[in-house]
Amino acid sequence: MSFGLPSVKVKPSVADTFDLKEDSFGGQELMKYGLQSGRKTPDVLHPLATSETKYRASRQQMNMTILRNTQGLHAPLRLAMELKSSKKIGRLPFLPSSNIMHEVLTGQDLEIGAEDIFNTSEFTEYSGQPHAVVEKSLGIL
Repeated sequence: MSFGLPSVKVKPSVADTFDLKEDSFGGQELMKYGLQSGRKTPDVLHPLATSETKYRASRQQMNMTILRNTQGLHAPLRLAMELKSSKKIGRLPFLPSSNIMHEVLTGQDLEIGAEDIFNTSEFTEYSGQPHAVVEKSLGIL
């Protein structure tokens, strides 16, 4: 039921266009309007940016090609089958999985990345009632 009163929640108002003001030297005032406002075209990236985002996939493809050339077709097929089966292994729905088998097969257990430091399971705020989560995953609830 609505009485026509304004909402209590604050709704942010953001303009569709931003007028960038230039300083006396002809540059953007980045301290006032943020660093992203100084970009002329946001889709132009550094030449290495696309290479770095696809690093793991290209390394995996290269390793599979080398494996196929040295040991034959059975080796990459067998490894791909093990990778696929390792992704299916999991714990109960309310417990986070460590994916240690997948990391060992891909070699990610030997390197330390940002996801190892900033995305640890002890800092997650996911909690739920175990019985309710399992019943919901089974379709009982």
